[in-house]
Amino acid sequence: MRTHAWVVGWSTMFGLACALYLGEAQAQVITAGPNSCPAVALTYDLCPVRTASGFDRELIDFLIEHKVPATFFMSGRWMAKHDAEVKQLLAVPFFEIGTHGEVHAHLPMHEMKEQQQEIMGPVRLLKTQYGRPATLFRPPYGEYNDVTVEAVKALGLRFILWNIESGDPDPTLSADAILSRVKKRLKPGSVIVLHANGKGKHTREVTEALAGSLLGKKGLQAMTVSDLLRCNQTTTDPTR
Repeated sequence: MRTHAWVVGWSTMFGLACALYLGEAQAQVITAGPNSCPAVALTYDLCPVRTASGFDRELIDFLIEHKVPATFFMSGRWMAKHDAEVKQLLAVPFFEIGTHGEVHAHLPMHEMKEQQQEIMGPVRLLKTQYGRPATLFRPPYGEYNDVTVEAVKALGLRFILWNIESGDPDPTLSADAILSRVKKRLKPGSVIVLHANGKGKHTREVTEALAGSLLGKKGLQAMTVSDLLRCNQTTTDPTR
């Protein structure tokens, strides 16, 4: 059984292990887009929280005001407590919505049926309450095993991880420290994981720096995950 857990300071073995899946045609775990694409995906997890605000409104306002494409991965428990915010995010044409499990469970600790139930919670809620299909899934904590991969495949979802973890929930990291770790790994096709649930103390600052100058200096632009995965050199502005 392969199990992968996201923690700040994980080793490069995570990326190497994930890469083993990339050749599996129908059960692919996606960590990045094509390196021929001059863009990156800014992705934000919306995990359930107890002590944070639950919604980083200043971050979202910045993304909307500056028309920065972004992808959000919502947990079912978070959605149940943030109906107005879900509707707001769904209404933005350059935002994309994925799911992030029902209660943010450690999936490898469960059997197939339980994993499918955890995965399907927010997928079902998006469809029944908001009339929107879900196509992207990100496992809580970035943890998965072979059963998870098969469960996601059976449910017809695309399995999205990342190749740059910002570490933004870590209260010991400054905005400069987060930007430094992102810059070291930043390259065409990168998928960056951040948080929009208020747990990232410097997430807005980091996002402003990325969208405001850093990406442009490197000849990159922001795209949603789906646009990044189908990107080529002639891709048009995704905000139009």
